[in-house]
Amino acid sequence: MTATSLAPALWEPPAAVRVRGALAVIAGAGEGVRVYERFGKRLSSDGYTVAVFETAQATDAATWLADAGVEPRVVVGSDLGAAAALRLAAESPVDGVIVAGLPSPSGAAEDAGTPEARTACPVHLGVLGEAGARATTPAPHIDLPGAEALAALTSPVLAVHGGADPLTPLAAAREALAVVPTLEFVETVGGLHDALNDQSHRSVATTIVLWLERLRGAGVEAPIVREVAA
Repeated sequence: MTATSLAPALWEPPAAVRVRGALAVIAGAGEGVRVYERFGKRLSSDGYTVAVFETAQATDAATWLADAGVEPRVVVGSDLGAAAALRLAAESPVDGVIVAGLPSPSGAAEDAGTPEARTACPVHLGVLGEAGARATTPAPHIDLPGAEALAALTSPVLAVHGGADPLTPLAAAREALAVVPTLEFVETVGGLHDALNDQSHRSVATTIVLWLERLRGAGVEAPIVREVAA
């Protein structure tokens, strides 16, 4: 079985665009791959190959990413997928990790909240109401790695979290990741749980691309563009 055939959903850059990296996205609790179609199309238009997996397919995501044949190799996760992404990075270092909407501290895997608690984007609310937006396989229980494992991460981490997330408070998410050595934590102002698909999805996608470009360059800590004081 090829790495490509492992991906339930795959978006590749247009033929005229040079491939700039590979992203394996692990969906959240109860989510099917359809939920990340908009995200996959947008990031692929910027040159990144994007494969999306359900939470229960996290092992396939790791295999696909290892065999992607392009760098940087970045694992992306939302909700329970964020916990899975961090666990994969702790077990087998990747070039980068992006996590959005960390799962509830209670660890509940059955549901990521009502649609209205997850997003204020009308388009995304419509997607969540589709039959194809539901996972085909129940999500397993996945805990975030412990503080010791997070502190040992060698991969840089970008965390995106809603400032008004009613499922996982911003402060709780920030505290959980505080020990990560190379962490960039950004808040979507007034945002809800589905940080990749909320009203600010365009700004979030731009933030991710800028981070990926730094990752491809001298490293995420080296700026490519910066403000110059007047």
